[in-house]
Amino acid sequence: MNSFDWLSHMGIPTVDKFDIVEIKFKGGRKEYYRNVDFLHLTTGDPVVVDVPNGHHIGYVSLQGELVRLQMQKRKIKNDDNILRLYRIATQKDIEKWEDAKNREIPTLYRSKQIIDELGLKMKLSDVEFQADSSKATFYYSADDRVDFRELIKFLASEFKIRVEMRQISLRQEAGRLGGIGVCGRELCCSTWIHDFKSVSTSAARYQNLSLNPGKLSGQCGRLKCCLNYELDTYMQALEDVPTIEKPLQTETGPARLQKTDIFRKLMWFSYNNDNNWHTISCERAKEIQELNEKGVIPFDLLNNKAKEFNDEALKSTMELERLDKKFTTKKKKKKRKNPRQGGSQENSSTGNENKEASPTRNSNGPDSPNRERKGNRNNRPGRRKPNERNRDSNRVQDKTDKPTNPESSENQGKPKNKGKRRFPPRNKGDQNKDQ
Repeated sequence: MNSFDWLSHMGIPTVDKFDIVEIKFKGGRKEYYRNVDFLHLTTGDPVVVDVPNGHHIGYVSLQGELVRLQMQKRKIKNDDNILRLYRIATQKDIEKWEDAKNREIPTLYRSKQIIDELGLKMKLSDVEFQADSSKATFYYSADDRVDFRELIKFLASEFKIRVEMRQISLRQEAGRLGGIGVCGRELCCSTWIHDFKSVSTSAARYQNLSLNPGKLSGQCGRLKCCLNYELDTYMQALEDVPTIEKPLQTETGPARLQKTDIFRKLMWFSYNNDNNWHTISCERAKEIQELNEKGVIPFDLLNNKAKEFNDEALKSTMELERLDKKFTTKKKKKKRKNPRQGGSQENSSTGNENKEASPTRNSNGPDSPNRERKGNRNNRPGRRKPNERNRDSNRVQDKTDKPTNPESSENQGKPKNKGKRRFPPRNKGDQNKDQ
């Protein structure tokens, strides 16, 4: 509304037509002039206007009833103090204006040198010459008050013009110089924003932005003007989002707020010593907050009570699964406890006579356990503990050390049951002595 004539297509009677026109100059500066001759103007036309002690050239930016609204907004009275608009600029007027603008850059550099020589603490930003080259306006910024009376004398004698010093703010300075913002587009203050509004850090807080000065500040060093663009939308959306000032109390533990999505109405919480974030809606967070105020602590963020299995079929299936796991684990344990020597379990069921009478199998025979090891590794018997090995070796030694009756016919002609010994066999001379 501040830059486009929305009423240009409306047929307004010429009798009631507003005769004041808004003219735009260099750096976005706007002034109001009276169209006394009721010239037919179009937005963007170059016109010659009256200024104190001369004339200047600008472009038409607004006309009609919108100019009345802008004057009321800026509190400008419609009286005789408003200067007049002369005519539409001719080609000769524009050429003289171009010659005056070509003097601005050399004048700016030379003026900065003079300021450095005088040792003044001020920053010269821009220089604007009038179209008739009779006056120049110097725009500067400074933190403190500067006494530039001596500077004006040097500038007037150096350039042979009338000098006007005008102090501007940092936002206005960025608008006059121009530039490219972080969004990749030209600065708003140099294109269409001319009425600068105050921007506070609360605008960033409402939008859940990190309070990083490097990211929130613009080219001017102040907070970006675009922080106010969507502030009203965020304020309206925040009406449905609860304010979480302390952790939500649950039986699982206190839940702390980590993140909020304002437009999707979602909130992320996390428990202590838990890296996982749990997502709930804003309505659920508000419900838990109300329960905590009443002294009620829910089970967790999603459920007020612990889950109870009332379905009997579900309980029976869970018990069957538990029993199946139990039996499968037992079978695995039995497979691991296989005896090292084959056929020992069958011989254990017979009497002592069969034990003494049964011949021992050769360790290198086809039925020996050593042969079984050569098969698949998965079919190998489990390794026995050292205590069980010692126990079996002692049994074998007891069998071999038992004295046999040489006269008995049962023992004659039968080989002795020799077990696997851990120690070397005795000498033959010792055996003859024992006999």
